[in-house]
Amino acid sequence: MSNGHHILILVENLPVPFDRRVWQEALALKEAGYAVSIICPKGKGYDKSYEVIADVNIYRHPLREARSTKGFLREYCVALSYQLYLSFRIRRQRRIHVIQACNPPDLMFLVALVHKWLFSTRFVFDHHDLSPELYVAKFGRKDLFYKALSLCERLTFRAADASIATNEVFRDIAVARGGMHPENVTVVKSYPERTKFQRTSADPTLMSLKKNLIGYIGIMGAQDGVETLVRAMAEIRHVQKRHDVACVIIGDGPELSRLKDLAVALDVDQSVHFTGYLTGPSLMAHLSAIEVGVIPDPPNDFNDKLSMNKVFEYMMLGLPFVQFNLGQAAREAGEAALVLPEHSPEALAEGVLALVDDPERRRRMGQAGRAIADREFHWQVEARQYLAVYRNLLSEGRDFNDQRDYSAPRPAASPEQVPGIALYPRKTSSAKPRRAG
Repeated sequence: MSNGHHILILVENLPVPFDRRVWQEALALKEAGYAVSIICPKGKGYDKSYEVIADVNIYRHPLREARSTKGFLREYCVALSYQLYLSFRIRRQRRIHVIQACNPPDLMFLVALVHKWLFSTRFVFDHHDLSPELYVAKFGRKDLFYKALSLCERLTFRAADASIATNEVFRDIAVARGGMHPENVTVVKSYPERTKFQRTSADPTLMSLKKNLIGYIGIMGAQDGVETLVRAMAEIRHVQKRHDVACVIIGDGPELSRLKDLAVALDVDQSVHFTGYLTGPSLMAHLSAIEVGVIPDPPNDFNDKLSMNKVFEYMMLGLPFVQFNLGQAAREAGEAALVLPEHSPEALAEGVLALVDDPERRRRMGQAGRAIADREFHWQVEARQYLAVYRNLLSEGRDFNDQRDYSAPRPAASPEQVPGIALYPRKTSSAKPRRAG
C-alpha cells in the first residue's frame, strides 16, 4: 500500500534495471510503500523510452558515452536536458517528494535544485563514484575540468539534505570534503541479493574447453584495467608456454571493441572469450565455471577507495581471486584475495598461475570469502539502512527514542533478524504504459 510519497531517482551512466544497486534500492522503496520513478539512459538491451517493471516507472533517454573531455561536456549537457524535461513531465502526473541523484556525474544536483527551489523537493545524493578521482584515473591530469568536477562535488553535497555512501571511506569524504554533517550521511553497501547470486551448473560450452578457467566480470572502461588482463593472458600463453589456461571476460563497456582487437593482435583470441553483457541463469552458469576470479583494476587514488561489486560477487560464490594492492578492496576481501604488490601484466600472470596450480589454496581462499559473505553480505540489512534515510528525511513513522547512529558501522545480521522488508520483485504492471514522447 502506498504511503503517499513519491521518489524520483536520477541515473546518468547506466540504464535500469541493469544498474543493480539502483534497482535494488528502487525495489526496497517500492516494497516499503513509496511510489518510485526512475530517469536513466537507454542501453544494455533496455531501449524502451518508458516501461513499468515491478510497479516502478522507468523513463529512458538516448545517450552516447563520451571518450574525451569535450565529449563529456556534450554528454552531460544532453543528459541534464533530458532529465530536467522528464522530471517536469513526471511532476505533472504526480508530486515528487524526494529526488535521489546517483552519480557520476556530480551535475544532477542542478536538476534537483530546480525542483527544490520551485517546489521544496528534498534531495538525496547517492554517492557511487568519486568524480574528481575518476577523471584523473581516465585522463591522468588535474586541469580546469578536474577543478570544475571538484567544485560540482562540493556543490552537490551542499545541496543534499542527506547523502548515501557506498562504504566508510566515502562517508568520511562526504564529511571532510563535502561538509556534510555526519548524522546526514548513511553507509549502504552494494551487496547482491543472496537468492539471485548462487552457484549453478557450469556453462557446458566453457567446460568443454577442458582448461583451467579464470574470469572477470564488470564494466570495461579505460580505468578498469581489463587490458592488463588481456596482456597477462599473452604472458601466460606465449612466455610461460601455458596452453591449459583460458579466460572468460563478462561485461560490456566503451573499451570492449578495442580489447577484442588487442586479443587478436596478441594472438590470444582463442584463449580469451568475451561474452558481452549477461544476466540471470546465463550469468550464473558462466561464473560457476570459473576457478579463479580476476580484479585487474590498477592501483590509483580512485580505485583504492572503491567498494567493487565484483569483490562481493566473487566472495558470495566462494571464488578465490587475484587483485592488485587496492586498499578498500583488500580490506573487504580479507583472505579471499591474493593481493599482488606489483602492478604489471607479468605480476598478474604469475598470481593467476599460482592459484591455478594450487587447488588446495583456492579451496581455502574460497571458503574464507564465502564465510565473510555469509556473515556480512546481507542486502536486507543494507536496505534497512537505506530506508531509514527516507524515513528520517520525511519524518514518517519515525521513532524519536531511537538513538542508533545509522551512519556508523553495524554488526552483521542475518536476513531472518531483519523483519518487515520483502525485496522480491512484484509482477510487471498489466496497465498499458504511457508513451514517453
